[in-house]
Parts: sequence; structure tokens; C-alpha cells
Amino acid sequence: MIYKHSETGMPTIHLTSFVAAPAEVVFDLSRHVGLHKISMQSYKEEAVSGTRMGLIEKDDTITWKARHLLKNRLLKVKITDMQIPQSFTVEQAKGDFKVMKHEHHFKPCDNGTIMIDLFYFESPYGFIGQWFSALYLGKYLKRLLEKRHDTIKEYAEGGKWKNLLGRI
Repeated sequence: MIYKHSETGMPTIHLTSFVAAPAEVVFDLSRHVGLHKISMQSYKEEAVSGTRMGLIEKDDTITWKARHLLKNRLLKVKITDMQIPQSFTVEQAKGDFKVMKHEHHFKPCDNGTIMIDLFYFESPYGFIGQWFSALYLGKYLKRLLEKRHDTIKEYAEGGKWKNLLGRI
């Protein structure tokens, strides 16, 4: 679902998925740099500075390089909050957005985990940026988040997480 946040007025993407795996596994897969890269391989996304492998932690920074919307882009983010294994928040430190904040939440439930993403963003360029966000960018970003959810679900439910996270 894409909507305008009632307090900030920013476009907001709310995505919820059920994953048949423990919250701890889903949480760690969601903060694994290598799995992020796997999920975004069609955009040639890679970590070029900061935390470049393994699990991100609170106060870590990562600069991602990727090809989005016909252009190579850099996005530097910082992990501003982390409550293991319930949630973590990623915020843009430098990049193309005017504002970008991505909250990841994990709720244990019967037979698995409810994974919730709240992605707040604001485009630059005033009215033109708002128009572009409403017309195209929101849907584009929602597809990226859905791809991430699908990849996390595949790894968590299929057992691939054991090799990635080094657990048995």
C-alpha cells in the first residue's frame, strides 16, 4: 500500500509479508549486506563503502551504488535505530531523495514472522518531484521492496539462510 503519511505528508509505502521462519532468522537476513546485494542484483547494487559485508549494526553506514531509473546512483545510509530482533531503521545520509527513512519491523507469530516495512520518502524538486513520486516513483520503490521481501522469504523458508548466516 502507498499513501501519504498523516503526520509528515510524505509518501509512505507499507508492505507486510508472512515468513514461515523464526523472527531472529528473518531479522538477520533483512540486515545482511550480501542478501541485500543478491535481492538487487538486477540493478547491479553493491556496497562501495562503509559496512560492505555481513550484518549491519546500529550506527553503521553503507554507501550503495546501483543503476536505477537509467542512471548510476549512490545512496549513503545510516542505521539510526536497532532493537534486536524486533526492528531497525535506515535513514538516508546522502543521496537523491530529499528525505528517506526505512523502518523494518519483525513480529513473531504462530509458525513464523510478520515482516513489516514502512518506507517514507520525499523527492526533491517541489511540485515536479511530488508529481513524479505519485505517478511512478512510489510504484517503482514498492516493487523493489517486494523483491526484497520475496528474497528474504525464499532464503528463510528454503533453508538457504543456514549457509549465509553460518548457523545450523
